[in-house]
Amino acid sequence: MPPDGGFRSGFVVIIGRPNAGKSTLLNRLVGQKVSITSQRAQTTRYRILGIHNTPQAQIIYVDTPGLHRGESDKQLSRLMNREARVSLEGVDAVVLVMTADGWTERDEPALELARQANCPVILAINKVDRLKVRERLLPLMEAMQQRFAFAEIVPLSAQDGDNVPVLEKILLRLLPEHPAYFDAEQITDRSDRFQAAEFVREQVFRSFGEEVP
Repeated sequence: MPPDGGFRSGFVVIIGRPNAGKSTLLNRLVGQKVSITSQRAQTTRYRILGIHNTPQAQIIYVDTPGLHRGESDKQLSRLMNREARVSLEGVDAVVLVMTADGWTERDEPALELARQANCPVILAINKVDRLKVRERLLPLMEAMQQRFAFAEIVPLSAQDGDNVPVLEKILLRLLPEHPAYFDAEQITDRSDRFQAAEFVREQVFRSFGEEVP
């Protein structure tokens, strides 16, 4: 429950490089599948809102395309990066997602974007369930805190849910007191038709590894 007992509502944008697990994390936080996932980069191409309602708060999560400096399809990369940048406008918190195998140059565009945010930035170190040597996690967290002044650093597994409630509690504290923006029964801003088309595209990715014209 919020510290002062007032209802809280706000926007949280999720950013990171392709395949860091942003959409999987969004689905876990919302408690229902609202964004498609696959092993293929650039699966998410549009901003998608996932709305999590509780009796005390409404958190509106904004899933974004993976940020990168793409060379194979520069026009698509520019479009997706622009979608992610626009998503920062007017949000109350940013969650930057990286993976537990370490920081790479592919993560830099997301950090560059996080530096432009006028709100707290939380680092979510995802896929800790795949980390064979857990002792490497603490040095990684310390190194990341030196790289940027994150409000919090949360190691977690979006796939199995480990530590995701901790991230949610942190985000709840950062939301302002505000009435709900959406109806309590709504879980996304996208239409049923859009979601149906996306779920079909997800199965195509998983079956063929690429889109079919």
